[in-house]
Amino acid sequence: MKPEPNPPAVPVPAVPVSAVPRSAAPVPAAPDPAPTQYPAQSPAPTLNVPLFAVAGAVTVANIYFPQPLLAAVAHGLEVSERTAGLIASAAQIGYALGILLLVPLADTARLRRLTSALLALTTAALLVAAAAPDVLTLTLATLALSTTTVLPQILTPVAAVLAGPGRRGRVVGLVGLGLTLGSTLSRTVSGAVTDASGSWRAAYVVAAAATAALLWVLPRRLPERTGAPPERRSSYLRLLAGLPRLLADHRDLRISALLGACVFAAFSVFWAVLAFHLAAPPLGYGPGAAGLFGVLTLPAALASAAAGPLADRYGPRAVNTGGLVAAGLGLGVAGLAPYSPVALAAGANLLVVGVSSCQVANQARIFSIGRAVAARVNTVFMLATFGGGAFGSLAGSWLYTTYGWSAALLAAGAFVVVAGLVVAGPARPAVPSCGPDATRDAGSMRPRTSQERTPQGET
Repeated sequence: MKPEPNPPAVPVPAVPVSAVPRSAAPVPAAPDPAPTQYPAQSPAPTLNVPLFAVAGAVTVANIYFPQPLLAAVAHGLEVSERTAGLIASAAQIGYALGILLLVPLADTARLRRLTSALLALTTAALLVAAAAPDVLTLTLATLALSTTTVLPQILTPVAAVLAGPGRRGRVVGLVGLGLTLGSTLSRTVSGAVTDASGSWRAAYVVAAAATAALLWVLPRRLPERTGAPPERRSSYLRLLAGLPRLLADHRDLRISALLGACVFAAFSVFWAVLAFHLAAPPLGYGPGAAGLFGVLTLPAALASAAAGPLADRYGPRAVNTGGLVAAGLGLGVAGLAPYSPVALAAGANLLVVGVSSCQVANQARIFSIGRAVAARVNTVFMLATFGGGAFGSLAGSWLYTTYGWSAALLAAGAFVVVAGLVVAGPARPAVPSCGPDATRDAGSMRPRTSQERTPQGET
């Protein structure tokens, strides 16, 4: 084989002699570029952030769009509303299973093939749900489609890896904005489609068409791989078994997981009891009011996109601090004026912008651990986040029915305080040294702290 010509030399800034320890060994030469199968050399197109955001919005909508349809489903399939509520539970259970069982594959599998398979399976399950003759079939189809529609949790780490350190927060914020808009607007769209068509089944058909459309566009815009090269890939069982080790080995992951659990618990407390509070005297609003509050928080969702650039510039810790302050203020406003719709809307917006900002900062922190484990650290983070949300929903519902609105908000505030204590903890001291960074392109250098460890899957 004829050797390729060497690339032109890249000028390296001079390092003052005084900055180099006398006992330091000579800095090794930059390693040769990785084989063509390594993600950095993959012939993938450049990162298309709008496409990633739209794809995340469409796929995450499959989890949330059935929620406004439950009454229509109960009427159409002649079951009780409590039985129809199993569909919403199946969606959450399936999504958690997909995060645990499928998202780690993104570190080793061929991304284009994995994405195509997930989109095809989700489309098929949506069509089965649209034609479901009974509630059992619909529940099982919902469980299946929510398990395979975990593409948002694959696209986010892929986008962070492709963006690189300098743009990681910005890109994660924009993709996260797509997820927020998808989860919020999907309820409005599915309700409108059902009203216009007269059948809840039409909403599933529309969702299937939107998901199938991604099948023709998204896979070709992805790299072949972003994780370890083929010779260093682990088996599927080893990927799953290594998740607890990642949490034990990486302090940044532990911090983000705890913060994610706390802030999402506070978020879930608020939204789990808001519908009951709005329906109770003296407000007495109908069930559509809680859905309207989701639309009213769109300004906060759009504002949270600024969290990404702020995390790039000031670091995740500063953005976490600002987000927790906003969330605390939102809970305070909603608690001090519990019967003012304006105050409740303002409080909801502050809570949304605070929680969304914390989410962006937390993911920007964990994606700096290493490209070979990006999907797996996101798996651990999202499992912790959803676990906190589930606990917050249960705690909030119990406190509201037993002690009322103020008690539920105090519990939400307690979660925010715990998160604040985590952020206020001592920062890890950095001891600079010159060493290659396995998460960047071959040959680049950065300061490495003495307490950093090699991510699992990288040697």
